[in-house]
Amino acid sequence: MKKITTRIIEAIKEEYRFIIFLILLYCILQIPVNYYIVTGGGTSDVSSRIQVNKAHKGKGSFNISFVTELQGTISSYVLSYIIPTWEREDANLYKYEETESIEDIEFRSNLDLKAANANATYWAYTLANKSVQETKNELYVITKTKDNKNDLQIGDRIIRLDGQFYDNIKDFRSYIQTKTETDTVEIELERKGKEKTIQASLYKEKDVLLLGVGLKYVKEYKSNPNVNIKFKKTESGPSGGLITTLEIYNQLTKKDLTKGYKIAGTGTIEENGTIGQIGGVEHKLLGAVSDKTDIFLVPSGQNYKDALKYKKDKKLKIKLIKVSTIEDAIQKLEELS
Repeated sequence: MKKITTRIIEAIKEEYRFIIFLILLYCILQIPVNYYIVTGGGTSDVSSRIQVNKAHKGKGSFNISFVTELQGTISSYVLSYIIPTWEREDANLYKYEETESIEDIEFRSNLDLKAANANATYWAYTLANKSVQETKNELYVITKTKDNKNDLQIGDRIIRLDGQFYDNIKDFRSYIQTKTETDTVEIELERKGKEKTIQASLYKEKDVLLLGVGLKYVKEYKSNPNVNIKFKKTESGPSGGLITTLEIYNQLTKKDLTKGYKIAGTGTIEENGTIGQIGGVEHKLLGAVSDKTDIFLVPSGQNYKDALKYKKDKKLKIKLIKVSTIEDAIQKLEELS
């Protein structure tokens, strides 16, 4: 044992320059870059993330279509030029302002998932004629314009504006318009678990008074029967909203929307029940085909046009169904034979 230790020490002494070089090279390759690396798509059975008490089980399955995104580093960026299936996406495409950080983007994406799950719960229970009640409504800062000189940050939760909480954007904006350009407003907020109060100024653009931030409301609901939605920490974004809604609805009702099919799809679920556009629809469609999916649900409009063209160009064998609202999606699935 002593001889082995001695040899190791001698080897380190002889090759210490090379060892240091390898350590430095590894550290350099882990330096983050302003890119996301898209490494491919696939599907995942969403039933493993959603549990409704006394749920009805379907013969088929609803599957979220996804693309795998890595936060870019020097190493993954270089590999994207070598590995044909790896693609680079400039992180600036996800930014509203150049000064935003990757952390700001991730916060928005995580908040989008939370809002999507809330909207999915509301619409699934409402359309299934089950009890659902709003228990929480929180307002977050998700963007900040360059004209905003106030001490507001992305991630702040606004508690009160001049002593009042406004539970919708329309009323919030209407109150701002009662002020003048020389006025300030008092904002009580929560930042990283701590509450604070700030004075914020306003500015005018096209005769409209602005606070200079983008806002997003996120709700929570109490439902009967109870539903538990649990996504992985690595999963975020709103594009699973459509499929999440359909899975909850399918567990709540006796009729089986899947009819034994493996159904994948993508699309946001908005507060008014419409299905919103998403990015990377071609990657998600290809992932669904690779996973031998029978049917792919896609938002009507540009997403459907892109998916249809990609299906024809690549000669993919999969049934495409375009949907505009959650009620439209349910109706078209009910009509499947």
